Amino acid sequence: MIVTIDGPAGAGKSSVARALAGRLGFRFLDTGATYRAVALAAVRRGLDWEDQDALARLAREVAITVDDTQVTLDGDDVTNEIRSYAITAVTHYAATNPEVRAHLVTLQRRFADDDNVVTEGRDQGTVVFPQAGCKIFLTASAEERARRRWQDLAAQGERLSFDDVLSGQRQRDERDWNRDVGPLKKAPDAVELSTDGLTAEQVVDRLEEIVRCRMTAEA
Repeated sequence: MIVTIDGPAGAGKSSVARALAGRLGFRFLDTGATYRAVALAAVRRGLDWEDQDALARLAREVAITVDDTQVTLDGDDVTNEIRSYAITAVTHYAATNPEVRAHLVTLQRRFADDDNVVTEGRDQGTVVFPQAGCKIFLTASAEERARRRWQDLAAQGERLSFDDVLSGQRQRDERDWNRDVGPLKKAPDAVELSTDGLTAEQVVDRLEEIVRCRMTAEA
């Protein structure tokens, strides 16, 4: 069974998807990490962001692996590095490149490999796994999502003002909803859940209830 969790940046998808996968005994797939890894590779090579062909070639050349706890780029553990504010700010170049996206969608499907998977991203239920047995759209207010991101960055030692993080959040939302390639969109058959005012554990409780109900219905 494939469970997709889509939603805007900062809605808490990665943390709750990982926890949900643990409760269900499913594998966890963080698809956003694949785009971040390509962006990091481009930064390391000093690639010109305007050269879309070069970025697409790079995506096909590098070796990316994603598992429940680790992301590697050409054998190098980049799990933490791809979460930096600097990489977050440029990941959209990879995410909006049609050839990069096509390659990574193929990679993401390969990672799932007919297993029981909880996968999260922007277009999992609409593009990557439209046949998924359970689709969830996780959301929260821009202010709440920015607050969470601000706290995460502070925990990593990155000192940014809340206003800067909120401004970046809103710019990212605008890009994600309106881009031509892989836009953020709720699948028609997705269950929407707002995480405003909920603890992470409460969110996971609700998600587990949704998935187990779906599993029972399909049994």
